[in-house]
Amino acid sequence: MATPQHPRTARTQLLHAASADAYVDLVHHGARRVAARAVRAASAGPFTGVTPDALAAEFAGIDLDVPLPDPDAALDELDRLYLRDAVWFHHPRYLAHLNCPVLLPALLGETVLAAVNSSLDTWDQSAGGTLIEQRLIDWTAGRIGLGPHADGVFTSGGTQSNLQALLIARQEACGGDLSMLPRLRILASSDAHFSVTKAATLLGLGPDAVVAVPCDTDRRMQPAALERALERCRRAGEVPVAVVATAGTTDFGSIDPLPAIADLCDRHDVWLHVDAAYGCGLLVSPTRRALLDGIERADSVTVDFHKSFFQPVSCSALLVRDRSALRHATYHADYLNPKRMTEQRIPNQVDKSLQTTRRFDALKLWLSLRTLGADAVGALFDAVVDLAADGWELLAADDRFEVVVRPQLSTLVFRWAPRPRSAHREDLLDAANLHARDALAASGAAMVAGTVVDGRHHLKFTLLNPETTTADLAAVLDLIAAHAEAYLDLARAA
Repeated sequence: MATPQHPRTARTQLLHAASADAYVDLVHHGARRVAARAVRAASAGPFTGVTPDALAAEFAGIDLDVPLPDPDAALDELDRLYLRDAVWFHHPRYLAHLNCPVLLPALLGETVLAAVNSSLDTWDQSAGGTLIEQRLIDWTAGRIGLGPHADGVFTSGGTQSNLQALLIARQEACGGDLSMLPRLRILASSDAHFSVTKAATLLGLGPDAVVAVPCDTDRRMQPAALERALERCRRAGEVPVAVVATAGTTDFGSIDPLPAIADLCDRHDVWLHVDAAYGCGLLVSPTRRALLDGIERADSVTVDFHKSFFQPVSCSALLVRDRSALRHATYHADYLNPKRMTEQRIPNQVDKSLQTTRRFDALKLWLSLRTLGADAVGALFDAVVDLAADGWELLAADDRFEVVVRPQLSTLVFRWAPRPRSAHREDLLDAANLHARDALAASGAAMVAGTVVDGRHHLKFTLLNPETTTADLAAVLDLIAAHAEAYLDLARAA
């Protein structure tokens, strides 16, 4: 059995007046460790290529009931178990998922919010934190153009925001009449985020309630197809709960034609939700805000600041045009937010949220905007969108690759498929692309994502690092081609 620490020893590790200096030293020491690893990763690559089995072996023999002798020992262990093999999104050749390098003011915000440990559910737990979050919600709603009655709440991410938006839409469509659930339908493009289907399941509608609307060759929802789908629902006695338009699909970064979709939602009296988890960075773009024209007509909007605003996870929000719609998430508890507080105009954010205890994630965005300004953040997102345009030119001119669509945002989907195509079997090309992605990650030199397009395996650059250059893209393409060619040579020789 482990020997328990003396209570007095444990009490010295709580943050209070007597431990304030120790807190500063400890955080500074930990930050130095992280910084050293970040510097090392800059020359070594975004990943070590460690395998799950190899890393799991490092955890063997660790007894969590027996503490280490001091914080230095704990940091040494953490370096071996986590920091050494962490995936560094800050590296210019991390090109895989929608993960971004993060702004220094946001990291400062993380330090502050963790230490104070405010919970953003009620005023008497957060005070100024409540007002900072509300001000950022109002600012974001203003950037979107939702009007004077808009409101919202910070969330853990796009999945939670989409779930709450569709919960609101469901309740607006059927109220408390649960007998309607089997008839309810959600319409979204065939390239919409999987969280739409997950939300339908969690809301009791089932995955079959999501109607996939076909996309055009640019992977954008077809308005004519949406209109046909809405009319089919009506004829079948089904009730369209919501149309989910996407402003930045995960695979392609495509932005659905928002004005045309909004017209159809008006005509058919259907809730319009815009999932702008990825494309929300355009709200502060000095040059590309027009790509989001039509978003101001949405009934609800998802934004992920931890994607295109360069914030640490998590930092996201759900916005609604009519603040009264948030009542569908409101429950009162005598110990927390009794109704009399509403009558006294005490602002309790829990009245709007699916969560109760909730981190003060808004602080990161607040410090970023107050330190850098919105235009500077938007210019960072513009830089990666510009890079994607250059990357498309690079791929389109390279006989070794096929690129799927010209990007609207910062994603490139492509495939190693050297010409002439007739010289290669499709199944071998699929296998070669899969191998190239795995071999690249195992080498640690770079990381790319993968997806399936029209039944065939493709690779994906998700560009969210303004430090990445076209030279980085060209170098990674050469590495992919070398791994794919080596695989094909071995397969043919076998």
